[in-house]
Amino acid sequence: MKDRLTDGLYGLGWSTVKKLPEPVAERLGRTIADTVWKRRGKGVLRLESNLARVVPDASPQRLAELSKAGMRSYLRYWMESFRLPSWSRERIADGFDVKDIHHLTDGLAAGKGVVLALPHLGNWDLAGAWVTTKLETPFTTVAERLKPETLYDRFVAYRESLGMEVLPHTGGSAFGTLARRLRAGGLVCLVADRDLSASGVEVKFFGDTARMPAGPAMLAQQTGALLLPVTLWYDESPVMKGRVHPPVDVPETGTRAERTSVMTQALADAFATGIAEHPEDWHMLQRLWLADLEPRADAAPAGEAS
Repeated sequence: MKDRLTDGLYGLGWSTVKKLPEPVAERLGRTIADTVWKRRGKGVLRLESNLARVVPDASPQRLAELSKAGMRSYLRYWMESFRLPSWSRERIADGFDVKDIHHLTDGLAAGKGVVLALPHLGNWDLAGAWVTTKLETPFTTVAERLKPETLYDRFVAYRESLGMEVLPHTGGSAFGTLARRLRAGGLVCLVADRDLSASGVEVKFFGDTARMPAGPAMLAQQTGALLLPVTLWYDESPVMKGRVHPPVDVPETGTRAERTSVMTQALADAFATGIAEHPEDWHMLQRLWLADLEPRADAAPAGEAS
């Protein structure tokens, strides 16, 4: 029942929100965001906890302001995503303004493949739609399998409608397919600021240890593709902003694991730069740092309130 309800709610969003006039959709998003923020649920509290690491000198009032702005940014992402399939090519092309795009276009022109790695900042779906529309460049990405399966199918169909090739995260074949696309000179885009698997790479992130995916660095090493961090953000305009950061080079020495660690740390540093500049646009409502994942010594026993 819960799965059917979840799928139904997302289906309602895609079928209804995209038909609303844009100002109405924007007001609806802000209203939902403010309502959720006022309820102080687990997601909002986790967002504030994460933001406290990003802005360590923030007062409780400032953190509350940031989390409220963060929820509005998060709902803007959803409202835009629900509406993207109905946007014209011109609306998509005009909806994103990115700095230093030459890193991407030069890399693609060189024909050796490009990996774009992004954190959960802004609207990565809009950035992807801009790439397929404005640059007329298809790309391949990976999506986590969601439950129910019908919801995962909705997300795949949605992203494919925007010109993306979507591979499932599980199953073991995604890495090989991504590598083949890159060796053919193609483009791969991966959201890469959170990895809770055993294969993730430990990095220093805002002063503490987190784990991020090894995939972007490993793909660059194995295929010779260019690895580019990308950060996104919103301002007061309807146009999302972004920046393509300089390439992350493959170290000349070290084992594969050592090179992967150095490169993933470089990605984390680039992500941190963008997140620190626009913390309210970082949509991280889950636990990220290892210290938050590990059980605390003073945690309440099972069955007791924490």
